Amino acid sequence: MYFSTKNKSLNNIDIMYKDKKVTAVDSIKFLGLTLDNSLSWKRYIEAITHKLSASTFAMRVVQPLLSLDSLKLIYYSYFHSILSYGIIFWGNTPYSNVIFKMLKKLSELWLE
Repeated sequence: MYFSTKNKSLNNIDIMYKDKKVTAVDSIKFLGLTLDNSLSWKRYIEAITHKLSASTFAMRVVQPLLSLDSLKLIYYSYFHSILSYGIIFWGNTPYSNVIFKMLKKLSELWLE
C-alpha cells in the first residue's frame, strides 16, 4: 500500500520483492482496522457503523424486557467493545461524528 495525501496520489511507482512486483491497493485490513491510502479512516468508520447500528437495534428491541443493569451489560459487551477498539487512531477524524451521534442516540434510549 502506498500512502499519499488526498490531493496527491503516487502513480507509476514499482516496488519489487523477490523479483516480483508488489501490487498497489487502496485499502488493507490490519489488526482489524481498515487502513486506506490517505489514512482518512472513512472505510473503517463505514464498516463499524453497520456493526454499531445492528447492536443499537438489538438493544432497542430488548430494552422493554430488561433492566437498566442488563442493558448496560449488553452495551459494554456489544456496542462499547466495537466503539473503543482503535479509537485512539480514528476518533479525531471528521468521519467519526456519525459514530458519536449514534452513541448519543443510544444514551437517550436509557433516559426514556
